[in-house]
Amino acid sequence: MERRFFLGALGAAPSVTKAADLCGCGFVPQSAVGAEAFAGVGSKIKITRVKVFGVSLTPESDRPYVFVKLETNQPGLYGWGEGTLEGKAAAVMACVDDFKDFLIGSDPMQVEHHWQSMYVHSFYRAGPVIGSAISGIDQALWDIRGKALNMPVYKLLGGPADPRGVRGYYHLRARTKADLPRLREEARRQGITCFKSGIPGYYEWIETHAKIGKAVQSIADLREGLGNDIDIGIDFHAKTSPSVASILVKELEPLNLLFVEEPCPPENVKAMQRIARRSTTPIATGERLIAAYGCRELVEMGVVDIIQTDINHVGGITALWKTGAICEASGIAMAPHACEGPIGGLATIHVDAAMPNFLVQEICSGVDIGPQEKVWHEWLGFPAMRMVDGRFPLSQKPGLGFDLTEEALKKYPFGGTRPMARVFHEDGSVAEW
Repeated sequence: MERRFFLGALGAAPSVTKAADLCGCGFVPQSAVGAEAFAGVGSKIKITRVKVFGVSLTPESDRPYVFVKLETNQPGLYGWGEGTLEGKAAAVMACVDDFKDFLIGSDPMQVEHHWQSMYVHSFYRAGPVIGSAISGIDQALWDIRGKALNMPVYKLLGGPADPRGVRGYYHLRARTKADLPRLREEARRQGITCFKSGIPGYYEWIETHAKIGKAVQSIADLREGLGNDIDIGIDFHAKTSPSVASILVKELEPLNLLFVEEPCPPENVKAMQRIARRSTTPIATGERLIAAYGCRELVEMGVVDIIQTDINHVGGITALWKTGAICEASGIAMAPHACEGPIGGLATIHVDAAMPNFLVQEICSGVDIGPQEKVWHEWLGFPAMRMVDGRFPLSQKPGLGFDLTEEALKKYPFGGTRPMARVFHEDGSVAEW
């Protein structure tokens, strides 16, 4: 007897029902995610409805927010999450709808069980679309869990590690060198200790000395303008080849950067390792990686110093927490990416607050309050993702610490999916941006 049929005959997996065909690869699905099996040990809370909202602050936005709301059979108990994915909003919304059968009728307190079911039972391993859908649902589950237990999520995770809150950074929005002294003084006034910027232009596989020199000088100007008491991270955004990145990271060493981010695409682990070996500047990456499994090779090989997974893509609070744990065991710091909406940003702060290896939190905002921050304040009733004395404050409210009404979102209807920017080199070949 072949091994697969022998194992099937043993009935060793009671959660799998009768095989639908003789090939052994098709099964009759169970209803309600096996919820009946947990009736005696779970809570009396049940998920009754899954809603997903596309929200476009402007009709032409390439990153409309994707918000998830889970309702329960308990009056007034519901959870919010975010699964915003740049350029693929409609796909994520459809994927959230696909997961309704995994959730409705089940206990929302069993967060890990639902995460495993969505990830494993999707069969094909999650990419950014499935990862973002799971992220939005997972955040909403944790929001419900915290509200049901009357505790902030960061306390459920064992935090806070620092009662002052979560250290963060804004993006450096300076048009010229002349803007830098004002930004430096404003940063000091607000207690901001870190900024992030990027490198100018786009880069071929092998670049000219002049172009590399221009990139180095632009970053040297930032250091001169901001002074030595403000940390600076520089995002290469994978625009550089390993050859170009290797030269740049070496040239930038005297500037004492906090990190260089994505010097090459994160899936090219050995190239990233080659770059890291040539510089003492800390190397960061990870915003495009899905689940803790996506970081495994980087962590095991000791390639990078900082992991930057995004709570809206990696798989939510559950996956970000696990990523932080495997990194902590290997001496790697966490500086999560967050360049989408306010729900994911606020959820990230809860995980940051409980991680012993947390370094700094990104938010794609500047020192000056912009239009998106005004909308967030309009929705949530407080200045979401704005630092106080250089730190994001910790909420004492249960769950993720905010409330949001469906009515508030109607002012910004979904404008449809829009492609992200497409850039090309002078010869017409595709460029990373």
